[in-house]
Amino acid sequence: MTRSLGASLPSRLVERLGQRDPAAHLGVALPFVTVDGNGRPHPMLLSYLEVRAYDARTVGLVIGGRSRSAQNLAERRAGTLLVIEPDATVYVKLRAVDGPLPVDGGGEYGLGYFLLEVEEVLEDAAADWEGGMRITGGIRYSPPPALDAPWARATLAALATPRARA
Repeated sequence: MTRSLGASLPSRLVERLGQRDPAAHLGVALPFVTVDGNGRPHPMLLSYLEVRAYDARTVGLVIGGRSRSAQNLAERRAGTLLVIEPDATVYVKLRAVDGPLPVDGGGEYGLGYFLLEVEEVLEDAAADWEGGMRITGGIRYSPPPALDAPWARATLAALATPRARA
């Protein structure tokens, strides 16, 4: 059963996505869905390194700047981040404020930065009739990236502070 939490991230999600300890969530993937030119959902997987909540209403995202997801986000300005783990099932509907902006040190990797605004947060939980069914594990990947890899350093630096064109 899904309920709206409104147009801002709850503090526990700001903390989870705030990159205060980037190594804590390495190996966990976050689905991110944009809308393609035909109106169909276009999914991709992110790591916790590629997304950062600055506050309850503002999120930064670093992805391949020439990817289909980046193109979709630039053209239609909408995306949904899914946090699906045993302790949280949350859908964050986002609106692109700006991007893709260049990422210093990320040119070789084709990275682009997007500044996003939270439009709505939905939380999903089992209904009473579902008998306590719950998510038992999130989407995982391995091996986790090294935080000192050049692309990871460029990504973390790009997400250090929110930015947009004037």
